[in-house]
Amino acid sequence: MTNLFDMIERSRFIMIRKIISINEEKCNGCGICINACHEGALQLIDGKAKLITDSYCDGLGACLPECPTGAMEIIEREADEFDEELVKARMEQKKEEQKNEEQKKEDQKPVAFGCPGMRAKTIERREQPVQKTMEGPMESQLRQWPCQIKLVPVNAPYFNNAHLLVAADCTAYAYANIHQEFMRNKITIIGCPKLDDIDYAEKLGEIIRRNEIKSITVLRMEVPCCGGIVAAVKKALMESGKMIPWSVHIITTDGVIVYE
Repeated sequence: MTNLFDMIERSRFIMIRKIISINEEKCNGCGICINACHEGALQLIDGKAKLITDSYCDGLGACLPECPTGAMEIIEREADEFDEELVKARMEQKKEEQKNEEQKKEDQKPVAFGCPGMRAKTIERREQPVQKTMEGPMESQLRQWPCQIKLVPVNAPYFNNAHLLVAADCTAYAYANIHQEFMRNKITIIGCPKLDDIDYAEKLGEIIRRNEIKSITVLRMEVPCCGGIVAAVKKALMESGKMIPWSVHIITTDGVIVYE
């Protein structure tokens, strides 16, 4: 494989052209620009973003909008010409290094370690008699259909003046009294942030914008992946610009409620 530094030496043709310039005093070392540069021309060195070599920078400035401190600008100066072949070779090398690093991390993982939400366990419970109300068996408190977030129409009439319950799928199975304690007198919509291929924040934002929602209750499981449903509600509320009371309740896999 041709050494990248040899290729750099062969590609050095000086010219006046547009190229990125970084103000080190303004740079806070956040590293956002590193990912924004598709040519891999930038790198964090001693806590500051640096241009590795002129030949990697195409001068188009794709990284500029990503800089939160305004430390980057496009200037014209003497610089080595942009070398597309050199960039391609560097990116291939970086891809290979990343692949090796990921494989190394994978090899170092304990065999039993994995997503807490997928960890198998048996929950021991005492046999209990079927709960009944004064009139008979407990009734469902689901007040509308459909109830899946990805299926509900954003302008459905039942959303107007509703107290909204946004619940993770598994909560209904983990917590037996969900109908009486959480779904009662609420419009219930459910989803799984890990398995559903949908942007919940966008859909929930539309529901909030188009309707007068009185309150939002979020019900999630304790497993980390379930936090996505809380993040989606938070983002939807922020982008809607509406001030709506909301709360989060967490249920453990043993069926115990933890109030947040």
